Amino acid sequence: MKKIFTVLLVLAIAFSAFAQATSEAPAAAAAAPKYAVAMVTDYGDITDESFNQTTYEACKAYCEAHGMKFNYFKPQGDSTAERVAMMEKAIDEGFNIIVMPGYAFADAIKECAPQNKDVKFVALDVSEYDLTGADMSNVYSMVYQEELAGFMAGYAAVKLGYTKLGYLGGMAVPAVVRYGYGFVQGADKAAAELKADVQINYVYGNQFFGDADITAYMDTWYAKGTQVVFACGGGIYSSATEAAAKVGGKVIGVDVDQSLTINKNYPNMTVTSAMKGLYASTIATLKAIVEDDAWNTLVGKVANLGLVSATDLDANFVGIPTGDGTQWSDSFTKADYAALVADIFNGKIVVSADTTVEPAVSAVKVQYLGNIK
Repeated sequence: MKKIFTVLLVLAIAFSAFAQATSEAPAAAAAAPKYAVAMVTDYGDITDESFNQTTYEACKAYCEAHGMKFNYFKPQGDSTAERVAMMEKAIDEGFNIIVMPGYAFADAIKECAPQNKDVKFVALDVSEYDLTGADMSNVYSMVYQEELAGFMAGYAAVKLGYTKLGYLGGMAVPAVVRYGYGFVQGADKAAAELKADVQINYVYGNQFFGDADITAYMDTWYAKGTQVVFACGGGIYSSATEAAAKVGGKVIGVDVDQSLTINKNYPNMTVTSAMKGLYASTIATLKAIVEDDAWNTLVGKVANLGLVSATDLDANFVGIPTGDGTQWSDSFTKADYAALVADIFNGKIVVSADTTVEPAVSAVKVQYLGNIK
């Protein structure tokens, strides 16, 4: 009898354990992350201190905080085919949110997205013009109000005491023009407030990389008194920094806080940078998809991101560095910058995004010099 009781007890315990495991299985399955995030680099690496690195760090931080699978994929070369290959590799490995930084992804999106309808494609800084003809039914892209970032950089430069400015754009595509025209408007606003005599030379290199010809052009500017050049357009900034280094000149960075790169080779050269909030916008988008289940409010759109707060500077999608990346002084403090952001956010200051006509100015003298090449 005792033996029978023991057997029954063992069976009861086994059945209880089985029932518990069965009841817990659906809960465990339900708790499994719904999404896995892959970030694909344009062709550079995640240590570029620019678009790739910032996007990678944002994706990694978000996924780690939410227990989600994450990895990045680097194309073997700079071509649409190589980018598509990495996107497809990520999808084959089970990633269902693909994050891609930069306009270079436009053609890859057009090719890959229609073939993978169950995957969400998130692009940063890929414009509606780049995506013309694309199937956007599973694509969301973000662009940034460059004119605001340019305005802030121009305003800061004049407030910091610089009166002989230069703008070196890459090619005159809309984003580069918005940066430049915003820069002119910001410098004009500050010059009017200070009643200062400010001059701006304005030119495009007609390419997105520096070379000997553009460096020589910049040499002439600095030799004739230009104090700081806002270099905007991929690697073209290298020509401005090379020329500035010869005479102790200054530069303004673009897209990210370029002081992290420029000042390594040329200490204290960077006055500030006109930045896009890649980190903040990546985090916000992942939150909208994963936590808010709001993909349906994003998909199919190319969002134009700018200011979202009058007081939280780090939440905004455009701006200048709030840390050491800006050379603050008594004439332009962090508090002054915060007040400027609040005035733009509240509509007290209006910055034009028009790229079809040169901005109206009242206090600066601008010399538009066309293209170097």
